[in-house]
Amino acid sequence: MTYARTEPTDQEPDIRARPPLVREFLLVAGLFLAYKFGRRAANGHVEEAFRNAGNVWDLERGLRLPGEGAVQGVLLHSQTLIHAANTYYATVHFPATVLFLVWLYWRRPLHYLWSRRILAVLTGGALVLHLLFPLAPPRMLPDAALVDTGQVYGPTVYGATPATDTMANQFAAMPSLHVGWAVMVAVGLIVATRSRWRWLWLLHPAITLLVVVGTANHYWLDAIVVVALLAVAFAALRLPRAARNVPAHVPWPVGDGAVPGGGAHVPAYAVRRADAAVDPYAVPGVETAVDPYAVPGVETAVDPYAVPGADTAMDPYVVGAAHPVRTPAGSGAGR
Repeated sequence: MTYARTEPTDQEPDIRARPPLVREFLLVAGLFLAYKFGRRAANGHVEEAFRNAGNVWDLERGLRLPGEGAVQGVLLHSQTLIHAANTYYATVHFPATVLFLVWLYWRRPLHYLWSRRILAVLTGGALVLHLLFPLAPPRMLPDAALVDTGQVYGPTVYGATPATDTMANQFAAMPSLHVGWAVMVAVGLIVATRSRWRWLWLLHPAITLLVVVGTANHYWLDAIVVVALLAVAFAALRLPRAARNVPAHVPWPVGDGAVPGGGAHVPAYAVRRADAAVDPYAVPGVETAVDPYAVPGVETAVDPYAVPGADTAMDPYVVGAAHPVRTPAGSGAGR
């Protein structure tokens, strides 16, 4: 017995939308390099970055947001836990996003195109904010009194001297692309799949949020701003209709044609709420019959061969429904 799969069955129309691999690789790589170089161009605004950090800290306290130190305090109870958080921050962010895009490209090309555009818009918006609003992370802010867990416990992706770090711009905390990309990965996989477990992907952005705050690399507001940017991107770039109209899985076993409740058989391609077809030969006013291939819950078509007033018999291939057996008028057949 074969059971219906719990993921979209849109491979055939989706595959035709798959863009050329080399072009996509060059495009994504180019966008990433442009972001990296643009982020480096925003470096050097040290005084402004610390001034903005003080303003963000005061604004969070005015908004009664929970202190970042509360999350870090939980992590610092265990050296293993804080080391795991630093490792998650350093190693999961970029590889998880790449694997997400690769899987979508291969299995859900239409969803891939949509997700790639969302990520490009989100990353471009983040770069603009990095240029306009340099921000020192809370681990550098004296008023926050937080531990730079990457430097103290390791591992870290940043240099010990932020002002001269040639690998990354440490004054680009607002917004947090760690959180933004993680939310996009979760949303993209939830939309592209039909598994009952797909909502567990939300654990990725939830864990990422706790990690970036607990390691003192980001403020709460960094996550709030990036989610707002992502919401704008979702509103501007809607999921293509062809990707949204994915047939849901059939809730009963298919392949052998069994329908719950007894002997009627349906084709494997039948769906639960399919519209009934109109029979071009139907005669108005004649009695209707039960289609042996009809699926429970759909309308039945008129049997064009039914004769008004003719005796009917039970069709042995239909369970629980009368189907007319055509008999000559006046004969004793079927009586």
